[in-house]
Amino acid sequence: MKALIVSDSHGLTGELQELKQKYENTVDIMIHCGDSELSPQQTELHGYQVVNGNCDFGSSYPNEIIQDVQDIRFFVTHGHLYNVKATMQNLLYRAKEAGAHIACFGHSHIMGAEVVDGVLLINPGSILLPRLRREKTYAIVEVEGHDASVTFYDLSGRLAVQQTFQLG
Repeated sequence: MKALIVSDSHGLTGELQELKQKYENTVDIMIHCGDSELSPQQTELHGYQVVNGNCDFGSSYPNEIIQDVQDIRFFVTHGHLYNVKATMQNLLYRAKEAGAHIACFGHSHIMGAEVVDGVLLINPGSILLPRLRREKTYAIVEVEGHDASVTFYDLSGRLAVQQTFQLG
């Protein structure tokens, strides 16, 4: 199973289209963790599973998505409703309640991944306004059995960070 995860694009269109064209035939799911600031009618988001962010005013996106891809359950949310800038506990509790193996979120614009209590938490960072890094990042997660690899790339496709984890 392979997934593209992006977040906090804040109005960008060309970059979302480029990522879609690059990955749509090589991944099983494309996820946008909110703050696209685009309407669902915009073609750049077609093919992405998109959630509502705190800057997506008046959008019809859901606040969260629970999606099974092969044997992996994703929980996707923006993060503002779970106070992710202060703690991961609320997000973790909701992901566990949903039976998720992977929780994808944004909001903080800080890329990172970690396994907490058997759930892989992934924030792809921001492709517009990253925090704590210069690179504008997105993530590719690949899962085979209990092994998960999370690779962060900058918008030019250069490797930023690669991490491996064991899913519980």
